[in-house]
Parts: sequence; C-alpha cells; structure tokens
Amino acid sequence: TQSRSSAASDVYKRQLLLVGLLPLAWLVLQTVQDQLGANPAEALIRATGDWTLRGLCVVLAVTPLRNLLGWPELARFRRMLGLLVFAYASLHLLSYAWFDMGFDMVDTLQDIVKRPFIWLGFSGFVILLALAATSFNRAMRWLGGKRWQMLHRGVYLVAVLAVLHFWWMRAGKQDFDEVLVYAAILAGLLGWRLSRVLMKPRPPARVS
Repeated sequence: TQSRSSAASDVYKRQLLLVGLLPLAWLVLQTVQDQLGANPAEALIRATGDWTLRGLCVVLAVTPLRNLLGWPELARFRRMLGLLVFAYASLHLLSYAWFDMGFDMVDTLQDIVKRPFIWLGFSGFVILLALAATSFNRAMRWLGGKRWQMLHRGVYLVAVLAVLHFWWMRAGKQDFDEVLVYAAILAGLLGWRLSRVLMKPRPPARVS
C-alpha cells in the first residue's frame, strides 16, 4: 500500500543520510586522532572537495539508473543526495575560508577574484546554494513546475564548474589523472541526458 511504501521510503532515506555522513564522521575521527598527515588543513580542504565531486556523480547517476534499471523509486532519494552534496560543498568552502584565509572576508573575496580556479568553485557553490534553498515542496509550488525544473538543471553547470575548478587547481602540478576520471564519469552522465534529448521524437508539425 501507499502508506507502507512511504514508511519504507522514510527508513531508506534515514539510512542514506547515515551512509552519506560516514565520510564526515571519518574525517572528524582522523582530525581528533591527528591522522590527517603533515598538512591537516590541506587534507580537509581536499577531502571535502573530493566528496563533493563524488556526490555530484551519484546525484547525476540517479536518473540514468532509474531509467536503465526500471527503478522509479530512486527519484525519491535525489533531494537527500543533493542536500548531502551541498553539505560537503559548504564544508569545503568553510575549510578554505577558515584554514587558508583565517576567516578574513576581505582577503577571501580578493582571493576569489584573483585566482580563477577558486572563482569557478565559488560560482558552483552559489548555484548549489540556490538549488538547496529551493529543493523543498513549498519552493516548487512558489516557483511553478517549469521554472523550478529549469533552475534545478543548474546542477549540470555545477558539475562542469566543479571539474574545471579541480582541473585548474591541479594544473600547477600537471597532475590530471584523478581529474580525468571525474571528467569522464560526469561527461558520460551528461552525455546520456543529451542523447535522450536528441533521440526524443519531435511532435509532428501542424498543417495550417
């Protein structure tokens, strides 16, 4: 029945939340036990950024998996996954503002403007903030279905900005192996969506 399905969905969402918070719990444990290496600040910034990218891959994989596996129930977990991505992106920005910039707002804003890879990352975060703030049913009703859907397609731009942010950050060391893995995954997920749009049959033209 519908009530049982809703109850089961709530249980799965709580389990998903716990799984999604495991990386954060592991980072906290490593911090407490002083196991983050010689540069703990850089380790925290990198780790929260990595989990943001991984989360984006998972979010963008929901629709392809739902269609390919025939599991429409997966759509129920997309909001939770998106909010987890926003949480890790917020921690990534907080770690940068705290450990790199010492919470100096003037220096932080100047650094964002001065360094393109940080500007790209910050732009992606601003879009994620808008998506998180409008991820609830009340915002959907207020915006209207079409406008809400158009706004939330901004996650595709976030994915592109995140990869560019990572690529530019690694450009100084010429170390692109990990960047290429994320780029390939996200390109495949976005390419699947593009192929669906291109193969969608067009309505017949009206004869006047």
